This record gives sequence, structure tokens and C-alpha cells, in this order.
Amino acid sequence: MRARIALAGIAPALLLCACEAQPEGEPVVRTELGEAVPVDAVEEIVESAPTDMTAGSACTPAAFEGVTLTHCVADPESHRIATGLAPKSGEKFGTIEGWAAGRNEGAIAFVMNGGTFGDDLKPIGYFVQDSERLVELNRGDGSGNFFLRPNGVFFGSEGSWRILDSETFLRTVGDRPQFGMQSGPMLVIGGELHPEIQDDGPSKAIRAGVGMDAQGRAHFVISQEPLSFGKLARFYRDSLKVADALYLDARSPSLWDPASGRMDGGRVGPLLVVEKKQ
Repeated sequence: MRARIALAGIAPALLLCACEAQPEGEPVVRTELGEAVPVDAVEEIVESAPTDMTAGSACTPAAFEGVTLTHCVADPESHRIATGLAPKSGEKFGTIEGWAAGRNEGAIAFVMNGGTFGDDLKPIGYFVQDSERLVELNRGDGSGNFFLRPNGVFFGSEGSWRILDSETFLRTVGDRPQFGMQSGPMLVIGGELHPEIQDDGPSKAIRAGVGMDAQGRAHFVISQEPLSFGKLARFYRDSLKVADALYLDARSPSLWDPASGRMDGGRVGPLLVVEKKQ
């Protein structure tokens, strides 16, 4: 079933770039935390999840305080995680569908958008693909969600995955991971909400995140309807019981779940790819 989400009142460049660095010397602007995209002009088609999830899916419906969500679990016993980049050209450029063309659908558990990107679809923060660092850690100041410190890094190698705030990552991680991506802000840090996130603020948007539990599993969540930063963070902390969770890009959160037939059509750049172990 397709649901149309209207995105309006902003220039196309803003749709593709969540946040730009401010001129040197200016303070970080905090007022944009969770600022929802207005919903009254440019249409972006996003396919909603089917009512019944297929039995083999790693994704299941969830609900929290009246909001419906999709919750996908990556388990290191049965999955591996990699990063990818949506194509920058072609008919399906900037979409998961474009990235998926020609790939073995049976090998994919699910794919989700993987953090903030610029108008060139490239990540604006740390990004490692197949152990190759394509973008260095971004420690700059700027406006928008990414720059609300602490932001963080989701990374891992050989079935061991972690989320750390960016400064801790810089201080403590010396080896290059197999995959890594920087996004922000952190939602949950050591079991506590990010200090600048309200429990349930007034800004509502379709949102996505990733969190790690004590068993080493990665929990990917994408909302089916607008919700606040705080509500998403509290779902991670209170329902999923994760100690650390990281926000993913909010402009067009997208999910591909081959088992259920879901393929969202939002504009994406970096991707988090969860593959089945053979």
C-alpha cells in the first residue's frame, strides 16, 4: 500500500541537505532540533509497510504511546552489516530501489537509510565502506540535527557492532572498522536521553534510528507516522532497553524489507545494509 507524504515549502536543495556548516566563529544553532519538514507542496512517495509482515522478515510492527513503528533486528549470529551508497545517477538515483537493482534479493535481510548526506548524496560525516574510509570524522560546528552534540558513530567488524558518541569514538577506537557511519544526534547515551531532547517535544516527523542492546543486537526503528525526538528516544530506552541509540536522517527515512515486499521510495544517500549469513 502506498502512502503519499507531502514535503513542501522548501527548496529542493534543502530536501537533499539536512544541515550546512555555519560560517566560522558562529555558534551552533540548536533551534532546528527535530524541525519537521512542512507538508503541503512537493510530493515524495513512500511506500508504507504491509499490514501483515511475512514470516521470514527481520522486521515486525510495533507501537509506542499511540504511534505505529516498524522494528527491525539485526543479530550478529545470523546477520552481517555493511554500508552502501545510493546511486547518484540513473532513473532511480538517490533511492534504495536504485541501489538494489541487480542485487540478490534473497541475501538481503533489510536496508535502511544510513545517516545525514549533502546535496551530492555523499555522507557529511564519518563513513567507512568495506574497511575503506571515504569520509573522515566530522567535528565541525553547524546548524541542524547532525551538529547537536553529542552526535555519534555506528560501526563494527566481524559481527561485533557498537554505537559511541563521536568524541569517545575518536579517543578510543584505533582500528579501522569494516563499516562505520556518523549521524546525529545521539538519542540515548548510557541509558539516558540526550540532554537537549525533551521527553515529547512539539516537533513531529517521520523518524528513524539504530540502537544496540546488551546482547550485541542492532535495533533499527522507523516510524510509520510523525513522532517527536523524545518519543523515539524513549521507545529505545524504555521498550527496547538499549543503552545507546543514534538518530538517522529525518528527511526521507526509508526501508527495504524484501521478505514483506516493502520498498520505500524516499531520497537517500548513505545506506545501512543488513545481509543474511549464508
